[in-house]
Amino acid sequence: MRTAILCACLAGFGAAFFAAAETKRDFLTTDEANQIRNAQEPNARMTLYVHFAKQRLDQVSQLMAKEKPGRSALIHDLLEDYTKIVDAMGAVSDDAVRRHFDLAAANKLVGTEFTAMLDQLEKIRDSAPKDIDRYDFVLMEAIDAASGNVEVAHESPQFRSDEIAAQEKQAKEDRLANLPPEEAAAEKAAAKAAADKAAADKKKAPTLLRPGESLPPSAVGAPANGQPSH
Repeated sequence: MRTAILCACLAGFGAAFFAAAETKRDFLTTDEANQIRNAQEPNARMTLYVHFAKQRLDQVSQLMAKEKPGRSALIHDLLEDYTKIVDAMGAVSDDAVRRHFDLAAANKLVGTEFTAMLDQLEKIRDSAPKDIDRYDFVLMEAIDAASGNVEVAHESPQFRSDEIAAQEKQAKEDRLANLPPEEAAAEKAAAKAAADKAAADKKKAPTLLRPGESLPPSAVGAPANGQPSH
């Protein structure tokens, strides 16, 4: 009997899990996702994300203007989507910095728009609406995301590059620390070998020879000006 009850509970849990997975929301609409996909240039893609984030907050403000049943769930989802949009924009920004893209245009827009959005979010928090306990956590996440973007928008490209490199280095060290000693040692050895090879390749004198080609014996040691050596 107890086994049957356990199996029934597990079956019910499994059904609930798969139902939740099937109804998982995307934070972008299909049209928005297509626009992002078509905008390959980082500044253009970040501009779209800023626009979509602003739309979410404008919808939140409209809902906040009038108390009505069910609005807290809508506010919660919009704020959650807002933060996910900001996170996606941050990933685009980080990747562009790694590849040395000029983000001056996007950063200027982010600095202006997210300063305004941060003020908008803080006003919602400070107004202490009656149903705030139902979306307080995602509201604070949205405030943190907006604040972080304002700070990043005013950082120099070199500072951002150094910051990302430091974060990646720390993440790598943390991952190695959690590996078995043998695997960690093997990864460190492979990384050192790759670094040594890169350093050796960098020291090689530049050449116009193609792979597999070599200078004729008569040319070895000959001066660049063609004069005989002494």
